[in-house]
Amino acid sequence: MASGWAPDGAVQDQIDDTVKDGVLRARAHLPTGEAEIHCVDCGDEIPEARRRALPGVRTCIDCQTARDGRPAQFGFNRRGSKDSQLK
Repeated sequence: MASGWAPDGAVQDQIDDTVKDGVLRARAHLPTGEAEIHCVDCGDEIPEARRRALPGVRTCIDCQTARDGRPAQFGFNRRGSKDSQLK
């Protein structure tokens, strides 16, 4: 339902435009060009499958994970555990 002079669907149009802008901004930050054969951080070889999947990739998976600040392996989710709620 539109409010005032706004046409029906105006809110959804704004949401769609915001999502589209976010996707375009993220794509603009993706690496492009020739991929590195060896990781620029540790020097290990970057697997060919990763180089094909991500044109312009410069780091191996482990180094990229460290750069992103995420743990390399996902552990047990303690938030959903009843034990964590009892403490």
